[in-house]
Amino acid sequence: MRQPAVAGSFYPAQPQQLQSQIHDLLDQASVDALPPKALIVPHAGYMYSGLTAAHAYRQLSAIKDVIERVVLLGPSHRVALRGIAMPESDYFQTPLGSVPIDHTHTAGLIARGDIITSQQAHALEHSLEVQLPFLQTMLTRFSLIPLVVGVCDKTLVAEVLDELWGGEETLIVISTDLSHYHPYECARILDTKTSSEIE
Repeated sequence: MRQPAVAGSFYPAQPQQLQSQIHDLLDQASVDALPPKALIVPHAGYMYSGLTAAHAYRQLSAIKDVIERVVLLGPSHRVALRGIAMPESDYFQTPLGSVPIDHTHTAGLIARGDIITSQQAHALEHSLEVQLPFLQTMLTRFSLIPLVVGVCDKTLVAEVLDELWGGEETLIVISTDLSHYHPYECARILDTKTSSEIE
């Protein structure tokens, strides 16, 4: 069991308070017409980026019963990592309960030889953890493929995504921050350029 590392700092540690905050944020978010295959979601504390995250996760309303597996990628903040690391855990724990790791599909990744297992890379990593309470709130039930991404070739990331892409039962979540500490106008310019490149 991978225990939560940032409950109480990035988001509330008490289940009722956490659930209440997430529902409040989701109530402020709108829904687009087309359900997504992939989401790009920030991973700062909820007080900073929770509303932006809620706008992303609110898009899952119509497909909450369809999604069975979430492929979650986030950058490594705490451990110097080359390549991509999966956890050794069977579950990820949050104040809202536990999420099972999808070992059926991860076995194929390990067989590739360029994906490692590392509990250390996952133990304190917040970029994946902060996404889980939103996913637990929005989806009926799901298994998780959590991947911490370090310094690696973009081709490896593309190959892993291609292998795990699946059908409508699989959701891809990319956990990221577009910019840090820039003045507002500068951040708008940088983030608009990044958004255009993604589109």
